[in-house]
Amino acid sequence: MDAIDETQLPEIERLIVAGMVETFQVDLSGLVLDMTNFATWIDSGNDRAPIVQRGHSKQKRADLRICGLGLVVSVDGGVPLVSHAYPGNKPDVTQFATMVGELVARFGALRPDDAGPNGERLTLVYDAGQNSDDNYVLLDGSPLHFVGSLPPSDHPDLLAVTRDRYQVVDAERFVGLTAFETSKAVYGKKRRLVVCHSDGLHAKQSRGFDQTLAKAQRQLAVLQARLARGKTRKAKEKVEIEIAGILAPRWVSRVITWTLTGQSPAELRLSFHTNDEARAALEDELFGKRILFTDKAIEGAPTAQIVAEYRSQETVEGDFRQMKDPKVVSFSPMFHHTDPKIRVHVLYCVLALMVARLMVRQADQAGIHLSVRRLLATLAGIQETVLLYQGDRGRPRARRILTEKDATASRLYDLFGLDTYAPKR
Repeated sequence: MDAIDETQLPEIERLIVAGMVETFQVDLSGLVLDMTNFATWIDSGNDRAPIVQRGHSKQKRADLRICGLGLVVSVDGGVPLVSHAYPGNKPDVTQFATMVGELVARFGALRPDDAGPNGERLTLVYDAGQNSDDNYVLLDGSPLHFVGSLPPSDHPDLLAVTRDRYQVVDAERFVGLTAFETSKAVYGKKRRLVVCHSDGLHAKQSRGFDQTLAKAQRQLAVLQARLARGKTRKAKEKVEIEIAGILAPRWVSRVITWTLTGQSPAELRLSFHTNDEARAALEDELFGKRILFTDKAIEGAPTAQIVAEYRSQETVEGDFRQMKDPKVVSFSPMFHHTDPKIRVHVLYCVLALMVARLMVRQADQAGIHLSVRRLLATLAGIQETVLLYQGDRGRPRARRILTEKDATASRLYDLFGLDTYAPKR
């Protein structure tokens, strides 16, 4: 690992990606950007690894130092094209400009005319966590189209639009999805907006909120009983802070109303009520809704295309899930404790993911639909064995053969040309 200088890593990845795109004809017209972080077990006193810091761990490990990783992957197969490792205490939005700059540089190198295979500009898709004024100044000056999203609660005027404005997007591709289009000044420019309502998302949010609401009701009931018994020494202000903490989860305070009477700790009494009308209004206003926005003109990209492009984020999310798989193409555990080696570790993990995704993509094109884990497990079942035959005299005669293969393994064997490496009779 000491043979590679960390300044060489971007160029190594750039050359590999260029060769990979050319060899496997990966479609670059749609790309997805997202970021995550990985928990490490590096000692807190280690000052030789500034890339691992304490921050908001997406694996819920606040006790561990974390390393951030941004990926740009192709919608065609989920193949990584750009990776960027960064300190775990940096917000994702601060790394957006670096990744877009590298993407534009690489895209220009791969396709000098800055166009996709049919002459269209490349489209970058990402979630609302990347939104900032500076990032849209950067995007507006780049040769990229974009599809992003806006927090629905920031645009009550759009949420208030009546249901009769919504139209079915595509009954076959997007079951239960309706939407309407409008335009609005967002991040310094007038943008095209697609306001969607999904029956599936609506049902999930409703179930999730019911669970959150039930938990808050249980906690308030425990507090109410404790106050009724006079078993508290907290001042009224402290109890109010405790109630506010119980009602802190999103939307709960809109549905539950409460009253705290009395002044001294022994006199404090709590009453609370769940407002069913407020619950119904909340569900009608917010649940199931998502606001997408883009710089693409409606003539060149119908509503269904914008929705499909935004939903392609599942591609990069699947890649992150794969890297957090503890058995196959896994980022962890990492046994390195200095910055340069950690960055090399990130590179070869991304390259491993690239190889795995290319294999799955090639198998998929041949009609063999397998996950990374299943594909590699099937290939691992193709093994070489040595049979020893003892003659009447002399040393035993050895014969190398392959174990028996099932139908799927046989197809993969032929697809990847494994006969080249198999023992010959």
